[in-house]
Amino acid sequence: MSATLAASQYTTTTISTAGFALGLAVLGTELWRWHKGSGKSAAGGPPGAGGGAKDPKALLPLGFGIFCGVLMIACPAGFLGSLADFLRWGGNSVGDLAMDWITGAHSTQLGTAATPRIDGYGAIIVTALFVVLWLLRKSFAKLVKGKWWKGVLVGVLLCVSTGTAALIATQIIDGVNGLGRWAIDGLAHGTLT
Repeated sequence: MSATLAASQYTTTTISTAGFALGLAVLGTELWRWHKGSGKSAAGGPPGAGGGAKDPKALLPLGFGIFCGVLMIACPAGFLGSLADFLRWGGNSVGDLAMDWITGAHSTQLGTAATPRIDGYGAIIVTALFVVLWLLRKSFAKLVKGKWWKGVLVGVLLCVSTGTAALIATQIIDGVNGLGRWAIDGLAHGTLT
């Protein structure tokens, strides 16, 4: 089955090489911290002998933040789209300043990528997800919130590329749109197909 998508089904955003570098730096730092663990010992052993290093559960807030950042890029209008634009602008600006200070080179536009948009069905899922996050925000620990926000920044900065990150972003957005379609057809209308 082939589908032709109209230009309005895509949202166009730009990322600079410095913004992309900043996104990679944040992702690399968080993965390094996860790999090394907290440095606490297990069962009273020496530091680094076991305390949470490489525990996959520790990556959940970061991964979920990346997921949410990708969804924010797919919502070009409204609050989420504006927040994604602000984070991308900030990432490009801070990255450019860092690149200029560190290397003396100025960033260039990495590319303008057209990412798929959330459709009317996917908007149901995104709205429900962010309302739940807003209502539960006080129950999350500071560390979880911090990792989530770093993930959001990484998702916003990296998913605009045209490489592997863009392929992952496309799968996330298409999956959320499909989940919303399934929810309406199956749960609301009672027609599972």
